[in-house]
Amino acid sequence: MKLRQLLAGIAPLWAGPELEMEISGISYDTRTLRPGEIFVALTGYKTDGHRFLHEAVARGAALVVCEHPPDEAGPWLAVPDSRAALAVLSANWFGRPAEMLTVIGVTGTNGKTTSTYLIKEMLEQTLHTKVGLIGTNQNLIGREIRPAHRTTPESWEVQKLLREMADGGCTHVVMEVSSHALVLHRVDEIPFAAGLFTNLTQDHLDFHGTMERYRQAKGRLFEQCQRAVLNLDDEAGRYYAQTVPCPAVTYSENKDTADLTAKNIRLFPEKVVFEAVARGTISRVELPIPGGFTIYNALGALACGMSLGLSLAEIAAALKGVKGVKGRIEVVPVPAEFTVIIDYAHTPDALENILTTVRDVTAGQVICLFGCGGDRDRSKRPVMGSIAAALSDVAVVTSDNPRTEEPGEIIRDILAGMKEGGAQPRVEPDRRKAIRLALSLARPGDTVVLAGKGHETYQEINGVQYHLDEREEVASCFAVGSGTGKKAASQ
Repeated sequence: MKLRQLLAGIAPLWAGPELEMEISGISYDTRTLRPGEIFVALTGYKTDGHRFLHEAVARGAALVVCEHPPDEAGPWLAVPDSRAALAVLSANWFGRPAEMLTVIGVTGTNGKTTSTYLIKEMLEQTLHTKVGLIGTNQNLIGREIRPAHRTTPESWEVQKLLREMADGGCTHVVMEVSSHALVLHRVDEIPFAAGLFTNLTQDHLDFHGTMERYRQAKGRLFEQCQRAVLNLDDEAGRYYAQTVPCPAVTYSENKDTADLTAKNIRLFPEKVVFEAVARGTISRVELPIPGGFTIYNALGALACGMSLGLSLAEIAAALKGVKGVKGRIEVVPVPAEFTVIIDYAHTPDALENILTTVRDVTAGQVICLFGCGGDRDRSKRPVMGSIAAALSDVAVVTSDNPRTEEPGEIIRDILAGMKEGGAQPRVEPDRRKAIRLALSLARPGDTVVLAGKGHETYQEINGVQYHLDEREEVASCFAVGSGTGKKAASQ
């Protein structure tokens, strides 16, 4: 592709014969840079791409896009924001695939993953079409699985996925849109047909600094949307309803002023049932995913479908057949008379939701195993400790992904919030041993919640990812010859 085509939409631009040169690709990592490609210098968490400008030239970069070019002759193109420039270059390189697709973005602190799966299933069943998904658990082109390494990939990877989805026959794409992605321009150049907001609770303050800046970051999505889909039961949702620059469809469990509400709610151990009421129509909704927060995920998906012009009756019927999402209220089969649940809850609100849900359906004790991630918002650690102490009978405090932090320091932060009473904490930093401890404490009628890892099958310690699948750990506890498993199974 010619440089002139790639630079369309990027200023400043220069005139000259260089604009007609052929570019062979785009890279933001000099380790994979090939001659004839454009190198884009990005500032990251651990390093700054501007440190490698001369290396990029030595490796044959045809053009180096950067915010701070060297004060010397070279193939430099200075831009105000290199991440924004990468988004434009990537969209141009892949032929602007988002413009060929109906793209739905889902943002919010909790519920994004489940919401995207609900919307995907809903669209496939009602429109009989192929739908792509970009998210935390995995990326999907219809049913074809592609691995996911972060909630929203870098803009080059996003545009590449969208191109593959368009070429693969997808007509719609549902994607999780993180606050990081919005601030770091990963979803620039994508016109969203609809943007769904789930909720806003404490998270990522290590990155955003304040809840206000966090709310502002989430709100950027609606600047790219044709329609906003907003939760009126959330304070930030009510704020967006007054400020978004596009028409909005609202949903609520409590406010009859919303476009879509839930009535006659009934919660069961294996499902939720309610009546979805829109202006002029009522449809019965049955969703085989337990928990009060499932009502909000279902309402958001339904309201999103309505924003796309689908009938409430059609989309309500489609939700009945959806399956649960890996790592979200996932029941692990065990040969014992207690229940084991794996859930991704890693924020205060998510932990409160899952513990409240299992409390409602547990005859015995609730045993909660959890930790907090390292190199992330420290202020939520004592809050999560307080929630676990208040809502569980036994709290096993362990490691999550300590990353570069000392696990003991993280645990001390958690324990600071558990001094006010409630469940007495049992501390075991080794997560494998902690799982065995939690299972050994369970009795018939109890529920063991393994919170924080969810779909993840690794634990990150000192920058290295070690395999850790909690499903495998639970199974090994019940394996023949396992002391802990035999003990747990016999109780």
